[in-house]
Amino acid sequence: MIRQTGSSAARDLSTTAAVLLAAGAGSRFLGTHHKLLTSLRGAPIVRHAVDAARVAGFDEVIVVSGCADLTEVMPDDVTIVHNEQWEDGQASSLQGAVAYAAQQGHKAVVVGLGDQPYVGAAAWRKVRDCEADFAAADFGFGAGPPVRLAAAMWASLPVSGDEGARSLWRTRPEMCESVPCEGDPTDVDKLEDLRTWN
Repeated sequence: MIRQTGSSAARDLSTTAAVLLAAGAGSRFLGTHHKLLTSLRGAPIVRHAVDAARVAGFDEVIVVSGCADLTEVMPDDVTIVHNEQWEDGQASSLQGAVAYAAQQGHKAVVVGLGDQPYVGAAAWRKVRDCEADFAAADFGFGAGPPVRLAAAMWASLPVSGDEGARSLWRTRPEMCESVPCEGDPTDVDKLEDLRTWN
């Protein structure tokens, strides 16, 4: 299921989409709500991540949903791609995102995680504006999301399992350009993580 709202990227091969992977169960987060829907500083965790990508000015912002219904907390200008096979792991979500991006004619995607609410718009922009086919943000801890993947890299992504671009860092590290970024890449994984920052 795809909910597409707002203006579509006009199948222009110069466009780049932001992709937020937000399909997992968040099983280690023992809160009363799904992790991504839990409030952090007045908004759901996933909205912080999505809004940073929106502010960064991408041609389209795509959220891959799965376990949780994110429709009610998404702004109208965000495209939701629902992954029915979310339990199969992150690779299926990334494959769904790049398939949709290819259909729309995007030349690249920049992939981030819905549970990283402290990655700001500046980091999204810096990774997007890198000219390498494969690039990743470095907040001082090594390569990580957001990750730029040009269309030339999409066929190299895993088709199964619980890894996305991370598998490329292991198998083709020489291809990954590191992009120094400011910000905090901490992900909210457990309830204790939320208490630290709320």
